[in-house]
Amino acid sequence: MDLANEQNLMAKASGRTEVAHRLATPVKWVSAAAIIAALLVIARALPVDRGVAVLEGWVDDLGVWGPVAFGAVYALGAVLFVPGSPMTIAAGAVFGLWWGVVTVSIASTGAAAAAFLIARYLARGAIEAKARQFPRFGAIDRAIGQGGAKIIAMLRLSPAVPFSIGNYLFGLTAIRFWPYVLASWIFMLPGTFLYVYLGYAARTGAESSEDQGSGKKVLMVIGLLATVAVTAYVTRLARRALQEYTPTEPTKLEPPSQSDPGKSTDLEARGWPWDATALAGLAVVMLAAAASAHWNRDVLQGLLGPAPVQLVEAYEKKPDGPSFDHSKLDTLLHKHVDQDGWVDYEGLQGDTARLNEYITSLGRAPFDRLGRDEKLALLINAYNAFTLRLILDHYPVRSIKDIRASKRWDDKRWHIGEAVFSLNQIEHEQIRPKFAEPRVHFALVCAAIGCPKLRNEAYQADRVEQQLEDQTRYAHSHDRWFRFDKKKGVVYLTKLYDWYQGDFEQAADSVREFAARYAPALKQALQRGDRLRTAWLDYDWTLNDKRNAR
Repeated sequence: MDLANEQNLMAKASGRTEVAHRLATPVKWVSAAAIIAALLVIARALPVDRGVAVLEGWVDDLGVWGPVAFGAVYALGAVLFVPGSPMTIAAGAVFGLWWGVVTVSIASTGAAAAAFLIARYLARGAIEAKARQFPRFGAIDRAIGQGGAKIIAMLRLSPAVPFSIGNYLFGLTAIRFWPYVLASWIFMLPGTFLYVYLGYAARTGAESSEDQGSGKKVLMVIGLLATVAVTAYVTRLARRALQEYTPTEPTKLEPPSQSDPGKSTDLEARGWPWDATALAGLAVVMLAAAASAHWNRDVLQGLLGPAPVQLVEAYEKKPDGPSFDHSKLDTLLHKHVDQDGWVDYEGLQGDTARLNEYITSLGRAPFDRLGRDEKLALLINAYNAFTLRLILDHYPVRSIKDIRASKRWDDKRWHIGEAVFSLNQIEHEQIRPKFAEPRVHFALVCAAIGCPKLRNEAYQADRVEQQLEDQTRYAHSHDRWFRFDKKKGVVYLTKLYDWYQGDFEQAADSVREFAARYAPALKQALQRGDRLRTAWLDYDWTLNDKRNAR
């Protein structure tokens, strides 16, 4: 092939490469935006607030050392090549926007400085071997020699060099330590702000509308989009400027020979930056995962607790309808349960026959003909009576959890009217979705100290409203289930609020707002707009036997 044809072929290939790169840039940014949107949807579908609450509690327990410990873990991970983006997002969720930026900024700068010093003074040989595997390092080294801290700034704004690797590679260059640290700190801030904002936005989406009104949520989404746009623009400027300092030598293209007509196709393929394809592929996968998470949100939320339900009133009140006699249970509870809910299981064993008579009568109850309040009282009493019978079947036990799982909450053996249920079915299928009554969680007792107290009387249709209110108020006046530390701004709640968060939020704007109905100090703090944190109290599964009273 003559020289003119060879030059013409190379010019065409170069043109294709230029067009491919122009097309690849918007593909990358659209893909990145899609990935961020997918992450937000997934975060909204997953029980992020529970995970954040655990991390937040760990940090808070350390007091003033919490951010220090978080930063130390972050810095150590960066030095050990652990990607920092998940921790940066977590910082936004735990510390909020501004303190999250401060914490991550200090930690990431410290990690950058530590890796730089390791490369320069402690492990230079190993890092030089690593640098030889990084094809652009020679050009970057020469550019830093010419531009110094300015090139470091551009590299921090551009994803040309991965953060963890770059920290070590820069230690091999001629840049001085303090200009490197200063440039790294300042010009890592845009990326830090973006990821912290992402975590903050995800946390906001997971929180209730009481803490973040819809208007504020919209503003946060707009702020996130603006942050992404600004970061993208700055990154693009930095990349263009960086290319002037780190020109890459063009790969010599050999023209196709007559014996290899398919070579021209290979030349065309070389022009497309396949990292754009990889990013687009990841975006498609993330969007599919986000769609699946959105449509299976109830399942995902149920992984860490009972599945969410929509609380509705399924039954009408029937003042003139039939009633059901709970006197046998009432007598037993008066006799074997004290005012604080401790149960004399040894004494109850002697009244097993009377308990069995009541349980047998539940199987003959005209459930379908009962009115709303009669049904609710019967279901609560049935659940508590069946639980007492379950404990007696295995007594003595240290905890209900010592009973084999298949014989515990999912054992379908309990008769109500013509139907047979498990304890879980009574609670999650017969009560929660058919009564708009979250206070029922303070009435159903699973024979554990962490449960609300067992009333020493049966629930009655004509007094069930008063009894539920009394039960709920009792729980919020005892630190086993509720505490409010005004000084620290921490609301300590029973894990019932965690497991059934959706139930309480359907009756109030948030679990804190619901609890505030029974805690005047908390109500005042919410009205003032105080910044509060929720912490979950330990749930004691020890049997509520009077022998365990303390």
